[in-house]
Amino acid sequence: MKIIPLGIWGGYPKANSATSSFLIEEDGFHLLFDCGSGVLASLQNHISIQQLDAVIITHYHHDHIADVGALHYAKLIQNQLAEQPKTLPIYAHDLDEQYHSLSYKEHMKAYSLTKTTEIGPFTIETTKTDHPVFCLAVRLAAKGKSVAFTADTGWQESLVPFAKHADLLVSEANLYQEYEGQISGHMSGRQAGILAEKAAVKQLMLTHLPHFGTLNNLVEEAKQTYSNQTTIAAVGKSYII
Repeated sequence: MKIIPLGIWGGYPKANSATSSFLIEEDGFHLLFDCGSGVLASLQNHISIQQLDAVIITHYHHDHIADVGALHYAKLIQNQLAEQPKTLPIYAHDLDEQYHSLSYKEHMKAYSLTKTTEIGPFTIETTKTDHPVFCLAVRLAAKGKSVAFTADTGWQESLVPFAKHADLLVSEANLYQEYEGQISGHMSGRQAGILAEKAAVKQLMLTHLPHFGTLNNLVEEAKQTYSNQTTIAAVGKSYII
């Protein structure tokens, strides 16, 4: 399984960048994880629009769906140009009225992520997170390997069994330790490290990062409790598990 960070920021993208998003590849299948600001441009550094096979949306905050409208038009244009038009399945929870806006003519069709167990070569598990709107953490497995994405969440103990023994934990770290409890719905680097340690994952990757401070401090916070490899997600780098 190959995982490529397309963006790393929470809230909004910094200049020439994108909000937290990932391209996941397995056996030639290309899965986009979240589609916020700047993601569509970043995606095309790696694959064409028509090579995209499916999309997962974890929740409906703008930093996770802002580029869905651009994706609508991209699919319309590319299907007009293609010899064989392709409908793109997009998976998200159906507990918000915005779910219905994901489908777009014959070009994109929405499916309920909470009712989905497989997407292409991936087996899917989800669990609700601690966030101001309904949000899903997602675990993908293929060929005996697994990656757990916390999506946006505050600390919650139920994420420990959900991420248990994952080959990679991709955790949000939108807060520094001194802001814990002051901003709801997000974790610090320290809390990401506690989750990684309790879940006994093989490695930890931090994303959905704050726009201020020294980002490497998030890694140092995580290392207070977690001794395995911890990194800030590097945009464009391929991580193989």
